[in-house]
Amino acid sequence: MLSDFGAILLFIVAAFAFIAVVLFGARLLRPSRPNVEKNSTYESGEEPVGNANVQFNIRFYIVALVFVLFDVELVFLFPWATVFGQARLIEATDGRWGWFALTEVVLFVLVLALGLAYVWAKGYLDWVKPQPKLPVIETKVPADLYKQVNERYKSND
Repeated sequence: MLSDFGAILLFIVAAFAFIAVVLFGARLLRPSRPNVEKNSTYESGEEPVGNANVQFNIRFYIVALVFVLFDVELVFLFPWATVFGQARLIEATDGRWGWFALTEVVLFVLVLALGLAYVWAKGYLDWVKPQPKLPVIETKVPADLYKQVNERYKSND
């Protein structure tokens, strides 16, 4: 007889075995005909141009984190409104339940607003366009040789 943890372990092992069998079967059945077009980098239907090392503004991450913060706030507020807004609970406690629930959510929103005020006061939400910094690579190859190669490449297009 398996314990509860043994059953869970059995399901995990079976899941990994199923994944391995499916991937192995797909490898056997799929055609393998690589060509230049299939091996090229996919970039939303556009020809990939330039270097992949592009400076990305870190402010995008900060905006995304602030969005996640308030998205999670809403995830917590919907169940709160559903549970604590029931009239029978408020009536059963002579209205004290409603005041407790209201105080609780006000404190929750105030803590989040305090975090937003801190981020705003620090200037993390100010959008400043960064000055691009081109990488400098020390090389023994003269720069005009690179220009000649690039011009020759452009003329072949």
